[in-house]
Amino acid sequence: MSRVRRLLILAAYSLMGTAAAASAAPAPSLLDYVGQCVPFAREASGIQIYGDAWTWWEQAEGRYPRGHRPRVGAVIVFARSGQLKLGHVAVVSRTVERRVVMLTHANWSRRDGVRGHAEQDVTLHDVSPANDWSQVKVWYGDRGGLGSSIYPVEGFIYGDGHAAAGLSGRQPDDVGALIDAYVPEAATAAR
Repeated sequence: MSRVRRLLILAAYSLMGTAAAASAAPAPSLLDYVGQCVPFAREASGIQIYGDAWTWWEQAEGRYPRGHRPRVGAVIVFARSGQLKLGHVAVVSRTVERRVVMLTHANWSRRDGVRGHAEQDVTLHDVSPANDWSQVKVWYGDRGGLGSSIYPVEGFIYGDGHAAAGLSGRQPDDVGALIDAYVPEAATAAR
């Protein structure tokens, strides 16, 4: 990693802390949510798709833009797998660097032994061999770290982004844009 890139990432983390302290808290009703991931993602993103999480990718075809690059406000669609029999959907709330983003989602970690709670700014790490976000690891609150499981991902569904602005109290990801703008390899590799 180049010195410039490291400095920009450190500056970005510093800015995130300052912005988080200065920003208004997200709407309590959204983060007080307890339930399934689908209604939460629909409300948080504004993307109006219904049905099990694993069906969102196909349902979005022709209705919403889709792709394989994270953007703030996009819904990531986890494929159905042995571990995720109904799939999973979550909303990208922040970009940290080209292979790390933060999610806001529901029904992942347990809180007080109960599943279903909303979680804000949960770490998602791209571990795919091709750097294409097709395989990820997710922060698991029960363990206090990235889980050991690797989950297959269909891709990202892009809405208009307005509904997601309230997820972290920030407008679209200025820090991620700063890194992309000043670190050409980050912008190129993320595409």
